[in-house]
Amino acid sequence: MKIVNVVGARPNYMKIAPLIEEMEKHAEIETLLVHTGQHYDENMSKLFFEDLSLPKPDVYLGIGSGTHAFQTAQIMIEFEKVLVRERPDLVIVVGDVNSTVACALTATKLGIKIAHVEAGLRSFDRSMPEEINRLLTDAISDFLFITEKSAEDNLLKEGKARDQIFFAGNVMIDTLLKNKEKARQSQILDSLKLRRREYALLTLHRPSNVDDEQIFVDILKALDVIRRKITVVYPVHPRTKKKIEEFKLTSQFPFLEAGRTDDEKRFIMVEPLGYLDFLQLMSQARCVLTDSGGIQEETTVLGIPCITLRHNTERPVTIDQGTNTLVGADRQRIIDAVCKALEYDNAAAKVPVKWDGSAASRIVQILLSEMKK
Repeated sequence: MKIVNVVGARPNYMKIAPLIEEMEKHAEIETLLVHTGQHYDENMSKLFFEDLSLPKPDVYLGIGSGTHAFQTAQIMIEFEKVLVRERPDLVIVVGDVNSTVACALTATKLGIKIAHVEAGLRSFDRSMPEEINRLLTDAISDFLFITEKSAEDNLLKEGKARDQIFFAGNVMIDTLLKNKEKARQSQILDSLKLRRREYALLTLHRPSNVDDEQIFVDILKALDVIRRKITVVYPVHPRTKKKIEEFKLTSQFPFLEAGRTDDEKRFIMVEPLGYLDFLQLMSQARCVLTDSGGIQEETTVLGIPCITLRHNTERPVTIDQGTNTLVGADRQRIIDAVCKALEYDNAAAKVPVKWDGSAASRIVQILLSEMKK
């Protein structure tokens, strides 16, 4: 059985790594790894691949940046050539980036079966490009591997057959649990002169937060208050860095200036980090502020208070059972949530069902069985 595995952006790497590792245990599976190049920073890709022990991609499409339409179309054009040449039995796509939907569309047009890992998650906010990608990918996928019960409910309401849905667990957590001890060897805390539980970690990149100047300014005003209570560490996203320059925000918020190291700043901006360095920073933080999806899941398993700078989440289990609190972009709600997090070191959380490090094994076993039918 020939399986093409697709990655395109950094969140995909953590999801595909355990699947490829598991497939390599089965002689009857031939794997091909295709990297679309949607995230095209060569150094960052190389670092993630090394951290996760991912094999070098068999095919690199080199698509790069562009509008949603351009990026999706270019991926389809180039991926079609790969599928025509390789004629795989199955294409596996993960997550919700443009590469996910583009490669799924290409495969289904050629009559090739599709497995979507991390299916059924819904924010019910169609202004999010990722929500459109999730809806379309699930609509055309043959095998839907879900991480939580809400995903099954969503898929059934959308008309998917129950026998297409498989509750396998969370492959991102497979990767986290496998690398947690390895991440402890990271020197990132020493290099940034940080002590465990004495800093907050920030990720901020979503267009709804940084593309609107007023919303971005409100978040920065909250961060200006928070950094006076606890040091904030921010691996700055290229998109956000560009907006800081475009809106000329360093004049209004001097703590954003690169290279400042005075004690009053207490806001440490660093370049994007590799997986192991970031995992160590996250696991030792007092709390995490984020607008990312996967970090909501990782903090739940780590028991770290997570303050999500969004009005919705496609991962409700992280609120029901986990450490996650939604605060949107409201300045006072952000500040209040951080103050609450500072009152204790660890949040009380349950690890969701099947977030146990064995999701990839279950997925591969299911695919071996289902593809024989």
